[in-house]
Amino acid sequence: MLTAFARAFKTPDLRKKLLFTLGIIVIYRVGTHVPIPGVDYTAVQVCVDQASANQGIFGLVNMFSGGALLQITIFALGIMPYITASIILQLLTVVIPRLEALKKEGQAGTAKITQYTRYLTVALAILQGTGLVATARSGALFQGCPVAGQIVPDRSIFTTMVMVITMTAGTAVVMWLGELITDRGIGNGMSILMFISIAATFPAALWAIKQEGSLADGWIEFGTVILVGLVMVGLVVFVEQAQRRIPVQYAKRMIGRRSYGGTSTYIPLKVNQAGVIPVIFASSLLYIPALIAQFAGGTSGWKTWIEQHLVQGNHPYYIVSYFLLIVFFAFFYVAISFNPEEVADNMKKYGGFIPGIRAGRPTAEYLSYVLNRITWPGSLYLGLIALVPTMALAGFGANQNFPFGGTSILIIVGVGLETVKQIESQLQQRNYEGFLR
Repeated sequence: MLTAFARAFKTPDLRKKLLFTLGIIVIYRVGTHVPIPGVDYTAVQVCVDQASANQGIFGLVNMFSGGALLQITIFALGIMPYITASIILQLLTVVIPRLEALKKEGQAGTAKITQYTRYLTVALAILQGTGLVATARSGALFQGCPVAGQIVPDRSIFTTMVMVITMTAGTAVVMWLGELITDRGIGNGMSILMFISIAATFPAALWAIKQEGSLADGWIEFGTVILVGLVMVGLVVFVEQAQRRIPVQYAKRMIGRRSYGGTSTYIPLKVNQAGVIPVIFASSLLYIPALIAQFAGGTSGWKTWIEQHLVQGNHPYYIVSYFLLIVFFAFFYVAISFNPEEVADNMKKYGGFIPGIRAGRPTAEYLSYVLNRITWPGSLYLGLIALVPTMALAGFGANQNFPFGGTSILIIVGVGLETVKQIESQLQQRNYEGFLR
């Protein structure tokens, strides 16, 4: 591994891409610590120090922003609006024929969908920024903090507009930085920024576990969490790399004096075909009733029931609902992202067939059958990985700083594997080891 890194920095153009990516990452991390105008930064720090573990329903967004949400900085919204916009556009592509036609147009259609995604990102950033400012002004962002109501001292319309515009501009800058990494750096820009945001919260979370531990000054809990994290990383790498390869044979064709086809290939169907999307969907859906209950006044029965059963992460109702939603969204997302009939039609068009399966409808039925079978273990795996932090809350005594598990570990491992593959592919283009030797 160290030799590969050394060779990557010895290659001039690859070294420039790596240094460019690191430079963008530094700019992004600096932006996550610059407070927006109109915020009392001293009051924010007091509340963050007192209630860092009690993130509640804002935990997911705070994780994706690298801790910038609770700090209320210019990058407070992070890339969450872009992620939401991308998911919405991907879902609408299946529903709206116009977007489906654009997707089939190739590069020009993809560019148009990307433009729509940018517009929707800005709109969502305005909406989420307004919600964050309203939450901060009401003091609900930090429950239990004595100075939570003093975070935004000036409550005029002008100050509110400046705060919302600043956070929206910050989201636009984050989106631009991600596209710069994609064009001139290494890896997918948005994925890299997501990786950095999550990884940036690990040191503080691990140190909080050590400080709150009671066995050997917290070192036993600290070592246990590190060990569990390493085991989970190995498990996630194993499952993320697992795939079912469907063999495909292309018939040999004679065009003039040349023969085409006659080759064998395969369709790789991953065990976790949906990636981390089902976990994000399930978390977002469970946050909605908690958000409604938080802003609802009074002490009504339904509000008390939601706070007792759907806000507490270690409650059996919450665990079962979370697990079932992840399984449902895993099947749902695989169904809309992989179309067996379209794959079967393309294979038939180019003379491809699965050995032992007739071309056309039988091929589509076979692909659908195999996909459903491997989605079951993939969805159960996602549910179990996502519930690791919940089990940790019960095992470590309601410690909400457990970093390894759920969305964070899936994103970190997935992005890390993809980035390493890109670096290796670029190294192989310049180092023909084994052949020239």
